[in-house]
Amino acid sequence: MIEISHLVKKYGSHTAVDDVSLTVEPGRIYGFLGPNGAGKSTTMNVITGYLGATGGEVKINGHDILKEPEEAKKCIGYLPEMPPLYMDMTVKEYLNFAAELKMKKSLRKKVVEEAMELTGISDKKDRLIRNLSKGYRQRVGLAQAVLGYPQVIILDEPTVGLDPRQIIEMRDLIRKLGENHTVILSSHILSEVREVCDYIFILSEGKLVADDTTEHLLKQVEDGKRELKILVEGDGRKAEEILAADEAVETVLACLGSEENTTEFTLTAKEGADIRSHVIKELVNAGVSILEAASSGKTLEDIFLELTNQKGALHYDSNSETGV
Repeated sequence: MIEISHLVKKYGSHTAVDDVSLTVEPGRIYGFLGPNGAGKSTTMNVITGYLGATGGEVKINGHDILKEPEEAKKCIGYLPEMPPLYMDMTVKEYLNFAAELKMKKSLRKKVVEEAMELTGISDKKDRLIRNLSKGYRQRVGLAQAVLGYPQVIILDEPTVGLDPRQIIEMRDLIRKLGENHTVILSSHILSEVREVCDYIFILSEGKLVADDTTEHLLKQVEDGKRELKILVEGDGRKAEEILAADEAVETVLACLGSEENTTEFTLTAKEGADIRSHVIKELVNAGVSILEAASSGKTLEDIFLELTNQKGALHYDSNSETGV
């Protein structure tokens, strides 16, 4: 569907995109994830033909975006971070205008009505865009992007500036689009990508530092070392003996608990071990009174921070059993 090979984009001496190569297959929702300034928007602008590349190649359905821009752009619907809306037009006027630029007259009415229905703005069709909320303006921009049934929908920071309810609604819209389109969205918000995307590309300082399925990335999180905090009643001597003898426990740290006459233990599990269930059973069977127990481990946020460190030098191996 989309093939990017050794893409480079420079602004003077600054390299915004640095030798990025990736492939986007049909039928998935892809996320471009990275901190602000990572090169996400620049990459998307090059894919859509809005910006020219300094080096490398971008092909959409086999059409080079620079050599065959008209054929390549027919396959793409694009929602920039700031939708280019005409505030003095009504919703319907704006979409009719956009449809005039994209398709034959005989198709326009049907396509515009379907786009409004899909994005939930049919009841706003006669309102001026300037009088719409930020959320509805985003929907109008999205309706413009889906006009003409493009195979690929590209969304640049689609939830920026939306309130929590509008964000949920936009996520639902993106999932709905993913049923019939290949969707690519960029975001610096990890939860955004995790909620809706099947596959994740992580960019840092213009470089691609990870690409893998969301499922596999989450599996790396689950398989990593975990900590277990347990608050027990009393001085904890019996508990410490039991925990120190457990072969799945790597380290045991004991300290006074936050409550009177309690001891808090922080346990680190050995790589890949899940100690939560059997450790608690051991303590209960030995008569230890457990007041609290909570586990924590490496999160997807931790992986993101590791991969997007200042030098962007870490490499993620999607075939690795250990992840990063």
